[in-house]
Amino acid sequence: MILLIENANQLITLQGTMKKARTKEEMSNLQIIDNGSVLISGDLIIATGTKASLRAHYPDLVSQANIIDASGKVVMPGLVDAHTHLVFGGTRENEFQMRLNGATYMDIMNAGGGIHATTKKTREASFEHLYEKTYEHLNDFLKHGITTVESKSGYGLDWSTEEKQLQVAKKLQENHEVDVVSTFMGAHAVPAEYKNNPDAFVDIIINEMIPKVAEGNLAEFNDVFCEKGVFTPEQSRKILLAGKEHGLIPKIHADEIEPYEGAELAAEVGAISAEHLLVASDKGIRDMAEAGTVAVLLPGTAFFLKADSARGRLMIDEGVPVAISTDFNPGSSPTISLPFIMNLACMNMGMTMEEVLTATTINAAYAINRGHEIGSLEEGKKADVLILDVANYQQLQYFYGMNHTHTVIKNGRVVVENGVLCSELQNVTD
Repeated sequence: MILLIENANQLITLQGTMKKARTKEEMSNLQIIDNGSVLISGDLIIATGTKASLRAHYPDLVSQANIIDASGKVVMPGLVDAHTHLVFGGTRENEFQMRLNGATYMDIMNAGGGIHATTKKTREASFEHLYEKTYEHLNDFLKHGITTVESKSGYGLDWSTEEKQLQVAKKLQENHEVDVVSTFMGAHAVPAEYKNNPDAFVDIIINEMIPKVAEGNLAEFNDVFCEKGVFTPEQSRKILLAGKEHGLIPKIHADEIEPYEGAELAAEVGAISAEHLLVASDKGIRDMAEAGTVAVLLPGTAFFLKADSARGRLMIDEGVPVAISTDFNPGSSPTISLPFIMNLACMNMGMTMEEVLTATTINAAYAINRGHEIGSLEEGKKADVLILDVANYQQLQYFYGMNHTHTVIKNGRVVVENGVLCSELQNVTD
C-alpha cells in the first residue's frame, strides 16, 4: 500500500538525529515543515516535504497513493513509551487510599504490599488472562498514539512467573499492532522467601534466570531496582554485568527514593538507560552525560506518589539525553496517557514543549535501542505516524489531560481512524 499524507499544518519530522539520542539544544530542534506531507510505501517512509515537492519528485508513487488529508492538523512520529511494567495481575487501588492517608511507598512495600502484592496476583494469573488483559491495555496505548512500548517483567520473582510474563510480551509482539520490546527484570524486588538471604536470590537471578532468558531469546534488556531495602549497588552491578555476559543490555531503576549511586553505576556499566532518577546526585548526572546514558524520567510516578520530580531541566542543561515515559504499572503510575505525562514534564520538571516531544519520540527510541528505525520521520524508517487533531504542537501540551489522537499509522497501515481502532470499526461493520 502507498499512502500520501498531505496538507499538515505542521509536519514534525525530528530529522537529523546523528545516530544518537539528542542532548541540550538539539532536543529543541523539531525540524518542522509547514504544510507538510509524508509519502509511505509498504511499511517504510519514502520521503517528507511539501505537497508540491513530493508530487514533483515522486509522480508515479503519488499517482498510486491513497491520500490522507491532514489539513488543520499536526503530523508527527508515533510516540514511544520507553518504560512500562506492562504485564501484571490485579490492581492496587487500595494502596492509593493508603497513600492518601499518609503511608509511603516503602511503608506499603515493607508491609507486604507494593511489588509483592502484584507478584502474588501475577503468579496466580493464567497466561491467557494476562495476555487478554495486556492486549486491551495495548489497545488503549495505541488509541493515545503510542506505537512502541517497552515491557518489563519483574512481577514473578520466580522463574516460572517471570517466564510467563516474558512469553506474554513475546506473543503480544507477534500479534498486536503495537511493537513490544522486552526487558527482563527479575531483580525488581527481593521475594519474601529470601528476605533474610537476598544474596541467595541474586545468585538465582545470575546463575539460573539470566541464562534462561538469553537462551530463550525472551528479552533484549536486563534491569535491576537499585534502591535501599531492595538491591545494593554491589548486587546490582553483579546482576547487570552477568546480563551483559549473556548479551542483555543493561538498564537500571536508579535513585528513585534515596540517593544510592544508581546513576553513577549506570554510567560505569554502560547502561543504555537509567530510569526514575528523582534523587540522582550531581556527580551521577555528570557521569551519565559523559557516558551518553539516556535518562528515562517518569513524572507521572512522582505525581502519583506525591514526590518531588526528577531534575529534568538540570539533566538536559548538563548534556544528559532525556526521555520521558508513563511507567505504566499497577502501583505507582496506572496511566497509559503519554500526552498527559508530557504536560507533567513541562509543569514539574522545567522541560519545554519541544523537549518533551523529542523525549517521547527519538530519545525514547534510543533508550530502547530503536533509534535507527523509529522516533523520527525520515527516509527508510518505519512508517509509524500520528495525525493529531490540534492546529500546532503547542496545543498538544496546552490542552492537557486530553487525547488528541485522530489517526495512527503503524508500519504503513491505518490502525486508528477518528480516534477509534480500525479493528473495532470493522467489528461494527461486520
